[in-house]
Amino acid sequence: MVGMGSWCFHMTLKYEMQLLDELPMIYSCCIFVYCMFECFKMKNSVNYHLLFILVLFSLIVTTVYLKVKEPIFHQVMYGVLVFTLVLRSIYIVTWVYPWLRGLGYTSLGIFLMGFLLWNIDNIFCDSLRNFRKKVPPIIGVTTQFHAWWHILTGLGSYLHILFSLYTRTLYLRYRPKVKFLFGIWPVILFEPLRKH
Repeated sequence: MVGMGSWCFHMTLKYEMQLLDELPMIYSCCIFVYCMFECFKMKNSVNYHLLFILVLFSLIVTTVYLKVKEPIFHQVMYGVLVFTLVLRSIYIVTWVYPWLRGLGYTSLGIFLMGFLLWNIDNIFCDSLRNFRKKVPPIIGVTTQFHAWWHILTGLGSYLHILFSLYTRTLYLRYRPKVKFLFGIWPVILFEPLRKH
């Protein structure tokens, strides 16, 4: 949903399409928060209290954002959700599964690098445009920091999904392993615990 919404927004630059880009970011992050806080629960359990809070949060953010139409509001609300995920992930790699620090911190670092480049692009947009006009196209392309935001946050999010899957399947006593397709793309493979 986020990818399709982002694609529609960047093709049209219309407000309605911006909503299709930004509101699914809130909804998907709420789902992610739920998963990270429920990863140490038994199968088929539902935390209705947390579910209610996250659905209410999503509804309030949507309602307020539709009324105020201020991107800073969206960014702050999304930041609250990401900060919650970061705190939960740090807890997991510090106290529960310290051997997952590499995967957890790599996903966080890549995501934050995308966030940093996006902010640089927002703050210095005019200067970067002028710089691109003066340099060869190959250098200009590499300074498209908004594009790097999409690439790096997408990769960071993917790695964090792997982190979440690894955490959950490990808790459920599966034997997860990170494997690399073609030697570069990480995936999680797991086997059920053998019963004797």
